[in-house]
Amino acid sequence: MRPLSDQVVVITGASSGIGRETALSCGMRGASVVVAARNQTALEEVAAEIDRLGGRAEVVVTDVAEWPQLEALVKAAVGRFGRIDTWINNAAVSEYAVLQEMTPAEIERIIRVNLLGQLYGCKAALPYLQREGDAVLINVASALAKRAVPLQTAYSASKHGIKGFTEALRLELRRDWPNVHVCLALLSSINTPLFSNARSKVGRKPSPIPPIYEPSVVANALLALAEHPQDEITVGGAGKLLMVMERISPALLDFYMLQGNRAVRQQVSSDPDDADDNLFQASRGTGSSEGDFGERSKSESLYTEIFELHPKRKALLLIPAAVLLARLARPRSRS
Repeated sequence: MRPLSDQVVVITGASSGIGRETALSCGMRGASVVVAARNQTALEEVAAEIDRLGGRAEVVVTDVAEWPQLEALVKAAVGRFGRIDTWINNAAVSEYAVLQEMTPAEIERIIRVNLLGQLYGCKAALPYLQREGDAVLINVASALAKRAVPLQTAYSASKHGIKGFTEALRLELRRDWPNVHVCLALLSSINTPLFSNARSKVGRKPSPIPPIYEPSVVANALLALAEHPQDEITVGGAGKLLMVMERISPALLDFYMLQGNRAVRQQVSSDPDDADDNLFQASRGTGSSEGDFGERSKSESLYTEIFELHPKRKALLLIPAAVLLARLARPRSRS
């Protein structure tokens, strides 16, 4: 892949959180960045900072749930910079509630933004990525793509869907377009404004399940994929542990989550909910990369740095995992 200083990068959900942090990191590396989200004020703030850092920025107000707006985003990116090298599908919304308390409109909105938004983004970008040859598509999902938790039924469903269509798309492109790399990023809990912006019906402000990582940990991983793509990467050792536990024994993981209502308690903070969310309306203000949990978050993930960003090292982890799974699956003697 081209170095980031010579790349054109499109990022959805760039007004806050991971998208914003990734856009600013691209700017520091001298990239040309197209920032897309619904909050124009926040996007203009991000673009000004990218220009100040040495990159070049283009603002395109976009609701990824609407196909015509994705088409307009692609045309604006190519019209300004002539091509697209890396496309990052990152936009997401969330709601914390049991399914019975969610409305059909709320469920549909989460699926449209989180899942259809990424499908639309891939479909809109592909003709231009294919035209350029070497290019990268990065779909941002979550450890919840492999293991769901309560209070996030629709969100978990959308993340499972992202994993599924990413794998299918990768196989579709591998034969005829091998230079278009399709990557999946599976995230642990990240300290972003997602939790403040999420709709809550639990009586309190939502909270990320600990341990929590800073958005810069994800931005570093996404930029690494933009230059050295690989099929799948997990950001944060906590997310990897969750997925390994799911592979070993889903029933045991269920038991752990249900003890003392642990999985629910960990997602509900002690702070009152302000009843302000961005499910149907854009967030207000200039936006922020970080959320409200900085005192509890980690600024690095040694697991990600040591293993996930180095595919050969990560492959070594598969050997003991395969041995353990084989031992667990082996029929036991009646004696």
